[in-house]
Amino acid sequence: MQAMQTTLHRFLDTFQSFMRMYARRVRHYVRVALALLAIALVLECFVFNFNHWATLGYDCVNMSDQLTLQENSDKTYRLTENNHVIEFSNLNKEVKNIRLDFDGAQSAQNVQVNIAFTDAGHETYFYSTEYSSGVPTRTIATNNDATEYLKLNTTGVTNNLRIEITGEDVVYPIKLKAVYLNNTYPFSFNATRFGIALAVLVLVYLFRPGSTVYRISIRDHEFASRAGIVLANVFEIYLVSVVLFTGSNLVGVATANYNSGSWDDTTVVTTFEVGGENAQQYADLARAMAHGQLYLEEDPPDWLKQMDNPYDKGARDELQKETGQPYLWDVAYRDGHYYVYFGVVPVVLFYLPYYLTTGMDFPTAIGVWIACIAFILGCTALLDRFARHHFKRVSLGLYLLLQLPLVFCCGILYLVKFPTFYSLPIMLGLAFSMWGLYLWMRGRSAKRPFGWYLAGSLCMALVVGCRPQLVLLSLVAVPLFWKRYIVDKRILTKRGAAEFACLIAPYVVVAAGIMWYNHARFGSFTDFGGNYNLTTNDMTKRGMDAGRLAPALFAFFFQTPTTTGVFPFLQPVTFDTTYMGQTIKEVTFGGIFACLPILWVLPFAGMGVKMRVRTRSTHTIAGVIVVLLTAGILIALLDAEAAGILQRYYADFSIMFLMVAVLLFFIMNENFDHGSLGYDVIMKVLPVTVAISVAYSLLLCLVPETGWYSDAYPWAYQGIIHMFQFWT
Repeated sequence: MQAMQTTLHRFLDTFQSFMRMYARRVRHYVRVALALLAIALVLECFVFNFNHWATLGYDCVNMSDQLTLQENSDKTYRLTENNHVIEFSNLNKEVKNIRLDFDGAQSAQNVQVNIAFTDAGHETYFYSTEYSSGVPTRTIATNNDATEYLKLNTTGVTNNLRIEITGEDVVYPIKLKAVYLNNTYPFSFNATRFGIALAVLVLVYLFRPGSTVYRISIRDHEFASRAGIVLANVFEIYLVSVVLFTGSNLVGVATANYNSGSWDDTTVVTTFEVGGENAQQYADLARAMAHGQLYLEEDPPDWLKQMDNPYDKGARDELQKETGQPYLWDVAYRDGHYYVYFGVVPVVLFYLPYYLTTGMDFPTAIGVWIACIAFILGCTALLDRFARHHFKRVSLGLYLLLQLPLVFCCGILYLVKFPTFYSLPIMLGLAFSMWGLYLWMRGRSAKRPFGWYLAGSLCMALVVGCRPQLVLLSLVAVPLFWKRYIVDKRILTKRGAAEFACLIAPYVVVAAGIMWYNHARFGSFTDFGGNYNLTTNDMTKRGMDAGRLAPALFAFFFQTPTTTGVFPFLQPVTFDTTYMGQTIKEVTFGGIFACLPILWVLPFAGMGVKMRVRTRSTHTIAGVIVVLLTAGILIALLDAEAAGILQRYYADFSIMFLMVAVLLFFIMNENFDHGSLGYDVIMKVLPVTVAISVAYSLLLCLVPETGWYSDAYPWAYQGIIHMFQFWT
């Protein structure tokens, strides 16, 4: 008891001493926090609930007694395939909104509502023409009351009103409880929206010009800066976790409260297959490896084995129709067996140990999540290393402003949006790359770098077994180690040779393992099996064609985004090409140079490199910039030639250009006098470019796409739209 009292007294003394020193500052930040909370509260209660206050005095009219629909025994009305139109005539009243009150107990689905009316400006129903747009179609979720309110912009008195309830995949009959005119919108406090508003306000306040965060030096205020960085990491991990787990149809794990329909009612967490048969490749390979073989256990159909060219998709599809025997899609096929051509490291790291331990398949989305967290922490560690040891004047504010787009704009948000086996090797390759570079950087300044070099090179070498093209990041080793071991001839010393051996040895070991794996499957040390892929085109004859490069580079780098005025504002871009051959193209949303303003600093790369060379005796950072730019371009070209133009491929090369942008801003911050015109312009423009870049990347996570949450649970996605599009 006495020890506890002593500890308590010490704590109180420390607290009182702290308050005496910083009481004024603490009171200031408490007032700021309360002000931000109050603003967020006002926004949620009055701005985001504007429709409630605007309709508070409306005289609501129940039109149910005028419905001509068949009535059910439970006092609801039946909408059927042959009778799904509601029409009111001679209303002779001002109609400001409609509420279609669907029975929430029925099976949830989205329905399309088409409305037409006559008013003071229209004696007949009007629709879209060549020169004007009629009343747009609205989507209502039958289990979401908030979406049932439809605001009408009529002119004067409304006479006739027609409501058609339909939909492309609608299932009839639909139960309707009532139809109301001029209904008051309900007040709805949305905690998620409130939290988002508060987070945005905090970020705006934190990164405003003149903020204290720009006066906290990374070097001189170690505790404060590390605390800020840790908080940023927590925020980033939370956000990517929300994105990943929101797409519950792709996660493959179930608990009593999450994906509960697939929960087995006994274990804490149940795993289950998602994404169809094609998505189980890594799990299938783990089972095959556990049984001592490198090809999948499923036997291809006889007709596939008998084909002269099994890689001709058209011919495969015809034979599948004739025989009724399906084949596996997007796997490698060779000599009568199916193989997985994706990198093997995820299987060895996750799937095989999990299968051997539990007898179950490892959930791919969890692997993507783990790799994503590792990537975020690796980015933070690497950036922190550069900021503290290679630059003198990096503030916490500048660090966080650049770390946010480095993490959120490099394409990983799209990978966690679709956490499938396609995303896992890319995500894991990026994570290994960041940690490999960081460990190398630690080794460069360590007295005994052997362990750092071994670990760093092992990470970089394992990238080959995840996403082979990302191994080009290993070229960063040239500017990092060239001077030390080649120019200064340290490699000729006994210690230097041992250090250099630690850099090389992991590559040799990993390469030997992967080459054996390739040879055991395909009889070639360098053949990963990608050419034997059963996909949309014959990869064995794809070859290299310069004609594919121009459209790919335009799509990857320069194509402007397609936007609309409806949330989430982004749409897939159109794609046209003059290349007179087959182009492999999936949905994309614009090039990184057009959509990420943070990268608009890249045209000044030459100036940045010259600045760095003038002020430093070594050219390490300048060399890193050149290598990163070269690697980014080469990987984009390689992706275009080897595979095609896909949105997930942006994650292969975007990180290189973002890292260059970060280094250029660090260089400018180092060379411009603080308070000068150039510095002031940068610090005012940078937060805007970061905000736009991050906003684009976040909105991309909410665009409806085939196979995503919006496709699996469209009624739930409609609720997300309504949360943001509060004014409708």
